[in-house]
Amino acid sequence: QVQLVESGGGLVQAGGSLRLSCTASGRIFSVYTMGWFRRAPGKEREFVAAITWSSGDTSYADSVKGRFTISRDNAKNTVYLQMNSLKSEDTAVYYCASGTTILARRVSQYAYWGQGTQVTVSS
Repeated sequence: QVQLVESGGGLVQAGGSLRLSCTASGRIFSVYTMGWFRRAPGKEREFVAAITWSSGDTSYADSVKGRFTISRDNAKNTVYLQMNSLKSEDTAVYYCASGTTILARRVSQYAYWGQGTQVTVSS
């Protein structure tokens, strides 16, 4: 199994920035892709960004492209989501997830999930 722990959420004003972190432990060698998803109130969980552990290739949802950056630190088994130019519509619980499909974008393609961290953007 893989254990994932997120941190870094909080309250920020529109236009501000936050950085989320997700540290993985356990059977990390089985992980090909780390992803970030979010669930806004009343909405389904949606893809935000993904990165491959080995090559660092990335993929982004159109809604965050150019504002969010996903990165990883292999030595620390940690993935980051740098969020800039935040908007009120970015308010959600953010989850990190691990999977074996390269740059997967569907919830069903990820086997392990963190507990989530709340991001609230005030306008």
